[in-house]
Amino acid sequence: MFRLKKSHIILLKVIIHSAAFIPLACLYFRAFTNKLGADPVQELLHFTGIGAFNLLLLSLLISPVTKKLKQGILLNLRRPLGLYAFTYALFHFLSYLAFDLQFEWQLLISEVFKRPYIFAGILSLLILTALALTSTKSIQRKLGKAWQKTHNWVYLALVTIGLHYFWSVKSSLLQPIIYICFALILLLLRRNKLTKKFKRHN
Repeated sequence: MFRLKKSHIILLKVIIHSAAFIPLACLYFRAFTNKLGADPVQELLHFTGIGAFNLLLLSLLISPVTKKLKQGILLNLRRPLGLYAFTYALFHFLSYLAFDLQFEWQLLISEVFKRPYIFAGILSLLILTALALTSTKSIQRKLGKAWQKTHNWVYLALVTIGLHYFWSVKSSLLQPIIYICFALILLLLRRNKLTKKFKRHN
């Protein structure tokens, strides 16, 4: 059976960095050179939001794929995918704050309480921020068992991001429904793990 080597993982990481960073850099270059069309703010928000969701789904897909293929070395890809999911989510929020709200913090607080999709989005970003800040191996060693408990919050982030997307769409709901279905499939693949954790806390 073919076994992946460290060199293969390095190549895959290069592909991940290129596929995630270059489009994001090009997006903001086009934005600041007025080449994003009639509604550049909406383009920024859509691209970064969908990008964050895609990258989070990919990061959570790694574990079942690793288990299926029996290629444990693939787990090394979760961290870069997760960090890019956070990066895209952060740029999504910053674009909203800068271009939609003009850095009006009071207006942001008002929007959080008035609009459920904004609340869900902020909650998602807070969770992804906590996961990103605790993603290093040194932090993992310091936290011990608490590290895994912290990173299990990613499943809540998956749900809140799905709700944020679904509630924010004003026209066709087909695409957010498809994304939510993929998210539910990933959660179902972990049903035994999640059920055990739920029983342990009750």
